[in-house]
Amino acid sequence: MLKTGMIIAERYEIVGKIGTGGMADVYKAKDHKLNRYVGVKVLKPEFRDDATFVKKFRSEAQAAAGLTHPNIVNVFDVGEDEGIYYIVMELIEGITLKEYISKKGKLSVKEATSIAIQVSMGLEAAHSHGVVHRDVKPQNIMISIDGKVKVTDFGIARAASSNTISSNVMGSVHYSSPEQVRGGYSDEKSDIYSLGITLYEMVTGRVPFDGDTTVAIAIKHLQEEMVPPSVYTPDLPYSLEQIIFKCTQKSVDRRYQKMEDVIADLKHSLIDPQGNFVKLTSVDNDAKTVVISDKELGEIKHTPKQKTDIEELEKEINETDYDEPDEPVSRRERERERERERERARRRKKQRNSGLIITILALILGAALLVVLIIFIGRAAGLIGGSDNTDPQQEAQVTQAPADNGQVAVPDLKGKTEDEAKTLVSDLHLGLQSMGEEASTQEKGRISSQDLDPGTMVDQNTTIKYYISKGTQNVSIPDVSGTTGIDAQQQLEDLGLVVQVQKVYSEADDTGSYPQVDPGYSMYTEPSSGTTAKSGDSVTLYVSRGLDFGDSAEVPDVVGMQKNDALTTLGKFINITINEQMSTDVAAGEVISQDPVGGEAADPDQPMTITISTGDQEPGTQTDTSTGSVASAGDSTDTASSNDAASQAAAAGEVWKCTQRLNTPTGYNGGAVRLELVQEVGGVPTASVIVDGQKITFPYQLDITGAPGVSEGTLYLSEEVDGSYQELGHYPITFEKAE
Repeated sequence: MLKTGMIIAERYEIVGKIGTGGMADVYKAKDHKLNRYVGVKVLKPEFRDDATFVKKFRSEAQAAAGLTHPNIVNVFDVGEDEGIYYIVMELIEGITLKEYISKKGKLSVKEATSIAIQVSMGLEAAHSHGVVHRDVKPQNIMISIDGKVKVTDFGIARAASSNTISSNVMGSVHYSSPEQVRGGYSDEKSDIYSLGITLYEMVTGRVPFDGDTTVAIAIKHLQEEMVPPSVYTPDLPYSLEQIIFKCTQKSVDRRYQKMEDVIADLKHSLIDPQGNFVKLTSVDNDAKTVVISDKELGEIKHTPKQKTDIEELEKEINETDYDEPDEPVSRRERERERERERERARRRKKQRNSGLIITILALILGAALLVVLIIFIGRAAGLIGGSDNTDPQQEAQVTQAPADNGQVAVPDLKGKTEDEAKTLVSDLHLGLQSMGEEASTQEKGRISSQDLDPGTMVDQNTTIKYYISKGTQNVSIPDVSGTTGIDAQQQLEDLGLVVQVQKVYSEADDTGSYPQVDPGYSMYTEPSSGTTAKSGDSVTLYVSRGLDFGDSAEVPDVVGMQKNDALTTLGKFINITINEQMSTDVAAGEVISQDPVGGEAADPDQPMTITISTGDQEPGTQTDTSTGSVASAGDSTDTASSNDAASQAAAAGEVWKCTQRLNTPTGYNGGAVRLELVQEVGGVPTASVIVDGQKITFPYQLDITGAPGVSEGTLYLSEEVDGSYQELGHYPITFEKAE
């Protein structure tokens, strides 16, 4: 480690250490000749006696020194002074993109796109000079204090014509392309893949592939498909997600072929966010997802020296190692040339076969058209009779013609395979987007749900989002005793179980004066806790009614309680009707009145009615009948239009609800919280305050009414600390139309 004040090459005075890498340390220094501050990268002492590392260190400088671009960190000088090997670079005052993402959680679409464009422009300049970065990641992207974006550390960059990269020169495995983790040849398209992973992290705040070891992550790059980024960022524009998908295709032939095409589509996405202009190549036999073989797995788990210690391998992967390939380049070139010749021969054969197949298909098609023409003429002439019996399945596949306004009806995709769904929507000029998998009673591999209801009229080119069924999942029925009946029911339903609630009287405790289980609280389930069930199975939940006092029991006073608390307190009563009423005197979600009133004696088997306040909103339009009221939440929102739309929807009988469960957030200290809902209604962000300044118990049951027809939203959770709110997290939530 160099000391502050030390001068290198009689020119560069060390000011302080600012970073470290796998093979070098980086210092801030003052260039006394030009009177400016620079960054100096110095080879670590343990590598200075290694001729191979020294050669690689110099080649890094030579590769980067020829690159001059506003989005690349410039290299000014390279040299050696008394055994100290150094590279002098442009000093960037700022932070890495990785630090920026960690600070903000995830970036806005506009910000992420702007950064991606600048990174792409820097990489395009490098590629045009025959230099591939091979280690594109947020840690190697600098954001200066004036907002400029620069790619730095061409740490494993080599001339693209070298055609080789050793198996342990992989860069950071979270961002490595499949061909890199296999130790194969990598080129400009490897940088495009890594850029796509980086863009994914910018818009979601996470990497698509993670694991306990670098080997596990590498295998995921080879075998697994990424979760669509829109799952974590529901408002992500369609075009930007398609750009990410195209950048990160496992087959290099299906990715963007050059960086300038990436730049063009990124710029296009800014002016046409929902456009369908990104062209993804369809999967064929030559472009399937690569499945790692046992042989390749062995190569990943063993270094060229046949080390078997996985920890040693992971250490080598994470370090920027520059070993020369064991095999001479010329020999590898000859082997690759022979392989390319074999590939050309296979393609020529495939083309000949394709030509023959096309000819045969053309003859078959011509014959089919002739038969259809004969049948049509025969029917028109009355020579051929028609049948009234129509195949119902065929009838269901008939494409509905667009309406006069160009809109089409959304088809019902539930129960269909993805291929069947694609066929069904293609003639309607609609798009499809998979959102992942979910447990469902549908057969595994078939579509279990979709975001747009069948029959809804939409514009052509609208994208339908859908989930694929994982089939019925085995679940263990939890022990819900001691929880409220309301919480227990939600807990069971969250597992995909169908819950039937039965209220029964409890046995008395040892004193004979109190019930073993208080009214409104769970007793047990059938099947019992610990039993394995499948999603979709029915479970009976038994909730206590307390002790049996016959047909005369004292009615608890629940006026002023929140709805769920009131229902639990009234657990002895078998039949409770809930009415809603607007009130400016009683907070939304609280009980205004009850019948019979508290303190009276009543038959617990007879009906009871409680009236819940909706605050200053009409019944059916309040955001959460149990906890909150609607209020403005910032200058960028339009709550009035949202409330009006919700009122109109309620009047028309259309209410969209979210009843998900909110678990305890990380860092929560038990203080008062604020819950805010943000939805995009008609292209305008709208916000509603669900809970404001109240203490709630986690896990918390949501009961939110959202904007009509809007199936998604983001819930922001903040805790009051020292008189101000601090955000603990935000969560994507979904809404469904209430029946």
